[in-house]
Amino acid sequence: MTGAEFDHFCQAVKARSGLSLTAEKGYLVRSRLAPVARSEGLADVPALLAKLKAGAPEELMQRCVDAMATHESYFFRDGTPFEQLAQVVVPELVAARPAARSLRIWCAAASSGQEPYSVAMVLQELGGLLAGWRTEIVATDMSAPILRKARDGIYSDFEVRRGLSPERLGRWFSKVGEAWQVSPALKQMITFRPHNLLQGVAGLGTFDIILCRNVLIYFEVERKREILAQLATALAPDGRLFLGSAETVLGVSSVFEAAPEARGLYRRSQAPAAKIA
Repeated sequence: MTGAEFDHFCQAVKARSGLSLTAEKGYLVRSRLAPVARSEGLADVPALLAKLKAGAPEELMQRCVDAMATHESYFFRDGTPFEQLAQVVVPELVAARPAARSLRIWCAAASSGQEPYSVAMVLQELGGLLAGWRTEIVATDMSAPILRKARDGIYSDFEVRRGLSPERLGRWFSKVGEAWQVSPALKQMITFRPHNLLQGVAGLGTFDIILCRNVLIYFEVERKREILAQLATALAPDGRLFLGSAETVLGVSSVFEAAPEARGLYRRSQAPAAKIA
């Protein structure tokens, strides 16, 4: 897929989400935008792209940008990070905060909510370790529709079977028709709010733990560097950053360094951070 309309859409997607599309991704654009074109009563995707270039309403443009994002998520994805959270990271931070007795956790690009709900389960299951502590999980995503799904906390049988043990499913979910509803005990632990990683971290506050997993892989190196610099400003000096299993800061940024206690875990570096233009 090529042409002025396609180029215009690629530029809009990159500016709004950081995702870089090329002509080789034409098949992806066609498959992701076909449902949007049909909902608009248009003949095909090229007709939709022409409408966008001609000056479509903002709501339609955002729907199309959202459609290009990959919202793949499932409970306890990759397993190990959640074991590290329970066995290493939270105990260390609890020991370091005997007076504050407070933990703030940010799940960035949280998609349909499986990650923050998994974190909430980990915290609940730590039991006495966090007794009397104030815990807050902030889950953000740039897509309004995906945030609504996350807030609702309703998942299909297929979705709950991906990553959840029968014990956790029985403890933290209730059957509602053919679907499963997250328990109120987990939902009340999480604040869902819209946020685009390209717009910085102003207004979010400081976090003890940040999970920004399986997101940076979609960005160009310079954009990764900018986002990591912003994450560093939002992380407490002794906080921890989780990235995805295919992501690293090596060769990308000096603001983070590998944490010694576990693989795939990062902490703020003592090296000077590069300024963001």
